[in-house]
Amino acid sequence: MSKICQITGKHVITGNKVSHSNRKTRRTFAPNLQDRKYFVAEENKWMTLRVSAAGMRTIDKIGLSAALKNAKAKGWL
Repeated sequence: MSKICQITGKHVITGNKVSHSNRKTRRTFAPNLQDRKYFVAEENKWMTLRVSAAGMRTIDKIGLSAALKNAKAKGWL
């Protein structure tokens, strides 16, 4: 399963891990993803989404149907 939020499109990024001696090695930064089940009232069914914490706040703020519509338009869903 890929580490991509289906609502916001957040994904794994890479950067440097910097030690106390200032040595730099490559590392990854993963988004805070959760598997959540949401009830879609328009389709009268449950949908399982892999969403980040920011995606859950987006769903709370604009609603599930609007968030799904935006995600489909941007190609994240």
